[in-house]
Amino acid sequence: MKEKKILLNERDIPKQWYNLAPDLPTPMQPPLGPDGKPVRPDMLAPVFPMNLIEQEVSQKRWIDIPEEILEILYRWRPTPLRRAVYLEQYLKTPARIYYKDESLSPPGSHKPNTAVAQAWYNKQFGIKKITTETGAGQWGSALAFACNLLGLECKVFMVRISFEQKPLRKTMMRIWNAKCVPSPSQETKAGRDILKRIPDTPGSLGIAISEAVEEAVTDKSGKTRYALGSVLNHVLLHQTIIGLEAKKQLKIVGEKMPDIVIGCAGGGSNFAGLSFPFVYEKINGAEIEIIPTEPTACPTMTRGEFAYDFGDVACTTPLLAMYTLGHAFIPPPIHAGGLRYHGMAPLVCQCIVEGLIKPRSYNQIKCYESALLWARTEGAICAPETSHAIACVIEEAERAREEAKEKVIIFNYSGHGLMDLSGYENFLSDKLVNYSLPEEELKKNIASLKNLPKPKMQKSGKW
Repeated sequence: MKEKKILLNERDIPKQWYNLAPDLPTPMQPPLGPDGKPVRPDMLAPVFPMNLIEQEVSQKRWIDIPEEILEILYRWRPTPLRRAVYLEQYLKTPARIYYKDESLSPPGSHKPNTAVAQAWYNKQFGIKKITTETGAGQWGSALAFACNLLGLECKVFMVRISFEQKPLRKTMMRIWNAKCVPSPSQETKAGRDILKRIPDTPGSLGIAISEAVEEAVTDKSGKTRYALGSVLNHVLLHQTIIGLEAKKQLKIVGEKMPDIVIGCAGGGSNFAGLSFPFVYEKINGAEIEIIPTEPTACPTMTRGEFAYDFGDVACTTPLLAMYTLGHAFIPPPIHAGGLRYHGMAPLVCQCIVEGLIKPRSYNQIKCYESALLWARTEGAICAPETSHAIACVIEEAERAREEAKEKVIIFNYSGHGLMDLSGYENFLSDKLVNYSLPEEELKKNIASLKNLPKPKMQKSGKW
């Protein structure tokens, strides 16, 4: 019998996070300030607590997970590694498909892995309130959950189109004592400025970040900080518990190393969480294909420019070297709200520059078709974001069948779609259309980068 659930005991949960930064063949390029000079750690202090800033700039390969954080993670971790035997049978593929089931956390996604850690470190630093942004609502609900457990106030600026499309996400946040407002809002200068220029804007993560950062840094008490759900080094660090567990679970069933690792990527956190421990193996000689997936509507990695850019519309964040569509980019209202960010995590981007990972993009019709096939074989209803990974999994499994090759495929099942059924309803009613970012719009947004510093395309060239 094929094992369908590979479980770890609680005592086997990883006790350290893995930091990819010191193992990169070519060092990352530093964040820059408005003057074009590298940002010093102390310059980030109004936005983040110093204990998280230390993780952001750390060059240690392993960072201990505090016991108090582990005690909270035990509520749902370790998560199962499952084998998709029913999809395998349907596809008649010789590939063995495994997935890390991150949908079992209380908020239903991978996001609490870092939300709990960030809330705990903020509390240790004496912070009383955390502000943040959210796209589809998964990050906002995760941070609300974490802050509620740790006794912190939480305010979430939710991208307006998702606020309207996914009303139950804000209900989750309210249940966990958080305040959720649609972005852009009248509550910040950044929000008011956008609404004055574009009253009917659907919003964007870049706008919501501007609002959340503004609220944090203008609090005169000094007891408010901002938390980000993806992109930054310390966020990706906290997510590596996913891949570290997966490596142990693959060994249990005798799989030495996967051939293909897949994850959807909006800012990069769930993809990095699974893949970075395997990127380490690839750097050290393992032959693994590692694929981040994204929407054709927001093709940051596949069509964006590697450039220094701001993380938000109001240009309040440091400049990061990343693949970007331009900080002023307003994404179309596709249902994969978590994959609508204009930039990508610098660590993920450096892996692309090095050739360690190779991104792909998919349109939303193909993704929903893949999600339906998944639901009708494996049974679970996935988040629209996760369907981008599943589309790639099916593509690779079919290739294995055509080539008559046994392959081990692993992907991150980053969240369930039970709060996203309106998207499924629109798909089933033939109301969804494909959308690829027009070239002229891409060029217009990229043009906003012309006066910003240019990163060096430094790479080792090994891959």
